[in-house]
Amino acid sequence: MPEQTQIPATERAAPGRPAKPDAAVIRDALGVGIAVGLSGFAFGVTSAGAGLTVLQTCALSLLVFTGASQFALVGALAAGGNPLTAAAGAFFVGARNAFYGLRLSALLDNRAAVKPFAAHWVIDETAAVTMAQPDRRSARLGFTVTGLSLYVLWNLTTLGGALGAEALGDTQTWGLDAAGPAVFLALLAPMLKTTVERVAAGLAVVLLLVTLPVLPAGVPVLLSALAAPAVLFVQGRRERATTTDAPHTELREDRS
Repeated sequence: MPEQTQIPATERAAPGRPAKPDAAVIRDALGVGIAVGLSGFAFGVTSAGAGLTVLQTCALSLLVFTGASQFALVGALAAGGNPLTAAAGAFFVGARNAFYGLRLSALLDNRAAVKPFAAHWVIDETAAVTMAQPDRRSARLGFTVTGLSLYVLWNLTTLGGALGAEALGDTQTWGLDAAGPAVFLALLAPMLKTTVERVAAGLAVVLLLVTLPVLPAGVPVLLSALAAPAVLFVQGRRERATTTDAPHTELREDRS
């Protein structure tokens, strides 16, 4: 009788979630990596239009590698913003990755030597693919394939976009200065699935439109970040009010 291999509990699928074939994990991860990686063209064009050199543009993608933060940085610079203000806005946009990292660290449980390299790939897309997996083995595979394919393709398309924009000259003449915001909105829109998310996004847009004409470039991005906590605060107050009113409603029904 062949010896049975003992699979650690942490590697098994969660209760109620069937194990997922490696081929399916790789297929899904590559789909995300390729689809999002192609938008590096838009970043390359936008960055060149903001006045950054090809080398500076590629360095941002290689070293920063978080699309929303990169677009926020070059967008603020294109509007004439102070580099420090632009960097601060980009930092706050990318701060969400730290929260992803806390969840993924426990889920992946990588060795200490691997964690610094894995941290560079902690972004929206790798977090989404990883957390959708039923077990640790699939999570590690999904994270690695998504991160690797997206990192390679994003940097290649960034280079292509920057070189293309440099060859074309003034990106505003061709209307390519709108490519970055258009791609970012296209990536963001499908993620707004709940009312709270849509309201927060809408309030952020309002804050940007109101403050953009009167504040220095980069500052409106920082202020728009206040939309999320404001909406969550209002939602929390409503939920507490509903919970408080519920016992009184039940008492009135009992008395009647």
